[in-house]
Amino acid sequence: MELRQLEYFVAVAEEQNFTRAADRVHISQSGISAQIRQLEKELGTELFDRSGRTATLTVAGKAALEHARAALAAAGAVEQAVGEVSDVLRGRLRLGMVVGCTVTPLFEALAAFHQAYPGVELSLTEDASDRMADGVRLGELDAALIGAAGAPPSGVESLTLVSEPLVAVVPAGHPIAERRTLTLRALCAYPLVCMPRGTGLRAVLEGACAARGLTPTIVVEAGAGDAIADLAGRGLGVGVLSASMAAAYPLVAREVSDVDDPAVLALIWRTAPPPAVRRFVSLARKSFSAAR
Repeated sequence: MELRQLEYFVAVAEEQNFTRAADRVHISQSGISAQIRQLEKELGTELFDRSGRTATLTVAGKAALEHARAALAAAGAVEQAVGEVSDVLRGRLRLGMVVGCTVTPLFEALAAFHQAYPGVELSLTEDASDRMADGVRLGELDAALIGAAGAPPSGVESLTLVSEPLVAVVPAGHPIAERRTLTLRALCAYPLVCMPRGTGLRAVLEGACAARGLTPTIVVEAGAGDAIADLAGRGLGVGVLSASMAAAYPLVAREVSDVDDPAVLALIWRTAPPPAVRRFVSLARKSFSAAR
């Protein structure tokens, strides 16, 4: 019995499909099927029921799954422990980044990490902030750059990078551009262009509106600040951004004066992180500090 056979077994059990499992572990379908057959031969029993459209665990397979996961975790812990003292890290670092947010210090930290630890496989995905926070809590992601309302989410370690007010962006000549102060109620009198649900900016806006009994009219949802600014500049609606995002565009920005919760950009990571995650967080701290 080999560790790679246990890895393939766990992959098929979780994917319930040999093809998807083969893609996940970067092997051909015939290869993973052969390895599972060899494992079943060594154990003297079938681990999967292959009669249906999905690969479902047999009673023996269910009994083996927890132990297979434990064996893989133990092997990973040994590798990490050795890496900790020899400064040679292996494994995988799974990162998330809020959709539509180009953050140069994060990319610089990734590049520095890859240069220092080329043996660690990196993956970076874009998603909504709320889903990424859940992914970090559940161990599906190791770390993520997210937006939040007021403060980073609970149940994770975090580093707040930006905490700033909500602003409206409009072209010169718009009635909002003529105002010295802008309340949330006055903002909601106009159609809005905003980030989609699941993002920190949208959470700040909707939370503040709910507290005041207001219903914003979102006419366009866009996942990137560039798109929101462009659409606002063309008169499709009032753009809603954070202060630092708004500063990048040739539009008039007005802070929404009575929104208490700031828009927060934070790096979050799993509790009790493995060495690779700790090293990346350390590099990210330096990168973001240098950018301020």
